[in-house]
Amino acid sequence: MKLSERRLPHWDVLGRPVFVTYRLYGSLPAGRVFRAKGVQTGDAFVAMDRVLDNARRGPLFLRRPDIAEIVVGALRDGESKLQRYALHAFAVMPNHVHCLVTPYMAARRWLGPLKGFTSYRASRILRRTGPFWQDESYDHLVRSDAEFRRIRKYIELNPVRAGLVGSAGEFPWSSAYSPGE
Repeated sequence: MKLSERRLPHWDVLGRPVFVTYRLYGSLPAGRVFRAKGVQTGDAFVAMDRVLDNARRGPLFLRRPDIAEIVVGALRDGESKLQRYALHAFAVMPNHVHCLVTPYMAARRWLGPLKGFTSYRASRILRRTGPFWQDESYDHLVRSDAEFRRIRKYIELNPVRAGLVGSAGEFPWSSAYSPGE
């Protein structure tokens, strides 16, 4: 188990589930502070996620089906083709991505390449330069089976809570997607 820290602490634990959220560069209001003294990390995360879910301005590139599909394909390839992790759940929201994975290698070897590849492909389609993803991600080590189930449900219901669809199975850029629903 390895700890690295920039603005947030990051634990690199192989073979244990981790909840990861990464977002588009500039997707949160400048100067917005989410972690005041005495506020739990989880509460700060929920506050940040609500702001992201309710965003109507700022970069929303992931709401484009062609860009969202790049991210979904890369997430799935990371599991099936590259065998970097087991992918348990994901949701590609308009300006951020949630995923629940069990990594087989350090994050710098799976998350870094995932963000790099999708950034490159999306930026070419969008004909833009500059940062695509925010440099730092949020990650949380899953500590129990009950927490795993709660996080999976949180991820798959995120599009419903954000008002994008009526049920989780309707959202095509999620592990809950069920085309017949």
